[in-house]
Amino acid sequence: MLKLSQLYETSIQLLSVQNSYILSYILQQKSVKANLNIALSYYMIEKCNKNCYAKKNGRQIMRHLMSPLDFSVEELDKLLDLANDIEAHPEKYAHKCDGKKLATCFYEPSTRTRLSFEAAMLNLGGSVLGFHSADSSSASKGESVSDTIRVISCYADICAMRHPKEGAPLVASEKSRIPVINAGDGGHQHPAQTLADLLTIRSIKGRLNNITIGFCGDLKFGRTVHSLINALIRYDNVRIVLISPEELKVPDYVRDDVLRANNIEFKEVEKLEDAMGELDVLYMTRVQKERFFNEEDYVRLKDFYILTKEKMELAKDDMIVLHPLPRVNEISVDVDDDPRACYFRQAQYAVYVRMALILTLLGLAED
Repeated sequence: MLKLSQLYETSIQLLSVQNSYILSYILQQKSVKANLNIALSYYMIEKCNKNCYAKKNGRQIMRHLMSPLDFSVEELDKLLDLANDIEAHPEKYAHKCDGKKLATCFYEPSTRTRLSFEAAMLNLGGSVLGFHSADSSSASKGESVSDTIRVISCYADICAMRHPKEGAPLVASEKSRIPVINAGDGGHQHPAQTLADLLTIRSIKGRLNNITIGFCGDLKFGRTVHSLINALIRYDNVRIVLISPEELKVPDYVRDDVLRANNIEFKEVEKLEDAMGELDVLYMTRVQKERFFNEEDYVRLKDFYILTKEKMELAKDDMIVLHPLPRVNEISVDVDDDPRACYFRQAQYAVYVRMALILTLLGLAED
């Protein structure tokens, strides 16, 4: 295992690599992937601490969203308040982004994230452009992420990027002349989804502190899980239950450098039934076929957890069930009619919070 200083240096060297194919090759090496994840996390925290609140001539400089830590708790609360106001008074914001363009640069498939970003910009009066897969972009010809974002900066005012390789949106942000939003990078982070999760929990439960949340399913590759844990630990009295089989446990760097390092109360269990009765929030995840190195492991684990009506009877009356979607088999469709099933409301909240995020990064939130 590399020392943290070496990990930090590794991340700096990695981020200096402009060619996305070299970046892809490095990140595909199993022996270093976990270490690079740690390095990227530490780099993002350090970058946030140094740059996120910097001002030039008394004015806020351009900001990006790479990690949930890019916003302070106070800034997060302000952004969520704005999202709630957008939900209550959508007409106030219908022309906030007139003349502005959002580029959605998605190097891997997406339904909810891409369309919700596009819906958010359209709801604000702006327009959208972009691509929905690497094959439909110049990446298929060998163009680097750095070059792509330089070109996109000529056409759009803000960019939402999804990429299968960890760190790619961060590389883009280093070269971009417009704000870049990390809409998911491999198994690392998904801060845009985290904002939707936080808004959903706060809107329905009325708080982000004093809760017990259970994460169930693929906690190893689940970038939504990693991001939400990072965000929630900054609130008081948050208790975490990690529910997964041995093969899909949360990575060591999340357990040790995030949970234990911040003295967060947590426990790990394998049976969902053992945790249901103590949860205020249950965050279900699918087992992600695209993150596995061989199909045998995926087939063996894909149906390890299935939330049914019978299991819901073990839960509190006011527990809520969230899921970043898409759902495969992990939540039975007969749970959908339970009032505690909030995953489709969660998808709607994503539009409101992405409208708030776009306004914030474009400096239009105060207008």
